[in-house]
Amino acid sequence: MAARPFGTSKPVREQVSAAEWAKRVDLAACYRLVDLYGMSEMSANHITTRVPDAEGAFLINPHGLLYEQMHASCFIKVDHSGKVLFNPTAYDVNRAGYVIHSAIHAARPDVDCVIHTHSIAGMAVSAMKSGLLPLAQTSMRFAKIAYHDYEGVVLELDEQARLVRDLGAHDGMILRNHGLLTVGASIAEAFNSMFRLERACQVQVAALACKTELVMPPPEVVEASWRQYQPGVRRRFGVLEWPALLARLDRLDPSYRD
Repeated sequence: MAARPFGTSKPVREQVSAAEWAKRVDLAACYRLVDLYGMSEMSANHITTRVPDAEGAFLINPHGLLYEQMHASCFIKVDHSGKVLFNPTAYDVNRAGYVIHSAIHAARPDVDCVIHTHSIAGMAVSAMKSGLLPLAQTSMRFAKIAYHDYEGVVLELDEQARLVRDLGAHDGMILRNHGLLTVGASIAEAFNSMFRLERACQVQVAALACKTELVMPPPEVVEASWRQYQPGVRRRFGVLEWPALLARLDRLDPSYRD
């Protein structure tokens, strides 16, 4: 998966379809938002999305840029086998990102976007034997979240099957001793799930730090709350908020659209 430098001076926007460009803009926005809300870790981690009208292809970040530097033109297009289809940068694809994200995209046709983070709260909860506790409404949304045991840096392809098995049909997974992962039918939905999961982890770390007895809701309340957040019950969470989030980015720094 070696990087290929620019082979043409033609802008990336003119080298891809209108649909792909729109996805690139949303993907760049997602990277900026993850950074804005304190969930990035320098150049580590990845957010990927499927390429419209390109079966088996997805966009991933060039390894070496910070999340705050991501823009629509920088993403590398790869397929599920790891073949680089288009790379407008001088950077490589990070292997761990490829191994995790390609496995999920290949196994879950319902998933458009995959987000993986190493936030402080997320890593802290990933190391807790209890897992994520249903301490607040936001936490109950993930009452049946998936878990995947740590096997080392995800570089080996044989771990892909276990990642897919453990994720199942869930939209979120805690990677033990590692971090968080969410998926969604759109970039907006995957980001919303990650934002909420991160908040749930922050709540747990804060509550446990208080060293006081905690009130735990009854199991039937947790179950009912979880069901209210399932797809099709109310609305597709994250879609309503997405335009407002883009407007915030446009006010701060619209260069993600370049």
